[in-house]
Amino acid sequence: MKDTLKLVSVLIVIIIVSVTSLIAHHNKQSQSNVEVKEKSDQEKAEDFAEKMKPKIEEDLHEMDIYNFIKTITFEKDVTINPMGDITIDGYVNDEPEKYGFSASLQYRAKKIGSMSYDPDLSDRFIDWDEYKNEPKVKEDYLKNFTEKEREEYLKDIGEKE
Repeated sequence: MKDTLKLVSVLIVIIIVSVTSLIAHHNKQSQSNVEVKEKSDQEKAEDFAEKMKPKIEEDLHEMDIYNFIKTITFEKDVTINPMGDITIDGYVNDEPEKYGFSASLQYRAKKIGSMSYDPDLSDRFIDWDEYKNEPKVKEDYLKNFTEKEREEYLKDIGEKE
């Protein structure tokens, strides 16, 4: 009888240790799954941004009616905003301070939601043919530049060499 009692006691201890070990292992695995999920959202965003880079380049070249853009460089950081859109920044012609842009990507719709441009880059996208009957508009616009900036601008839009 004593042997049976000892055997039952040992079995109960083994069962308790085994169950406790399984619970601890399960909790540890659950925590790592949460960490993997958070990491995978960022990885998904980075993969999606990588796939959308050619579309962003295409949109930039479409806006570039004067063929001003020679190179397009993307920043390494890809962010996810609180609304779930993915943002990737970049710049053209090796001038990040002057010719930057930002693309907001919609993951669910698999498209570019919006693009924004630094003012100097946006200026290079103005279609002056729309104002050919109003030359004063362009004249007034060019008055906002210094002589050097005006020369550079006219060169960039193909009106000077």
